[in-house]
Amino acid sequence: MTVVVLIAVTEGLRGHLTRWMIEVAAGVFVGNPNARIRDRLWTILATRVGDGQAIMIEPAQNEQGWAIRTAGRDRSIPVDLDGLILAARPRR
Repeated sequence: MTVVVLIAVTEGLRGHLTRWMIEVAAGVFVGNPNARIRDRLWTILATRVGDGQAIMIEPAQNEQGWAIRTAGRDRSIPVDLDGLILAARPRR
C-alpha cells in the first residue's frame, strides 16, 4: 500500500493523483500502484508541488517495511538511524 499526503498544492495536482489513488481525507491519498507508476507519480508530484508539500510512504525491503519521500517547502526530512527512519523538522 502507498500513502501520499499533499499540503497546500493545486487542485489540478490533487485531481491528477485521483486517477491512481483514492482520496480518503483532504490531501490524503491511498492506493496500491506498482513501482513504475509510483516512481512516475513521484516525479510529477516533486516537480509540481510548488510552495506546498508532498509526502509519499511506500513499501520497502527494510526493517520497518516502508520508506518515505518528501518534497516541497518546510518539509520533514527523513533521517535513517541504524535502519530506523525518523522525521527531522527544520528549525525556524
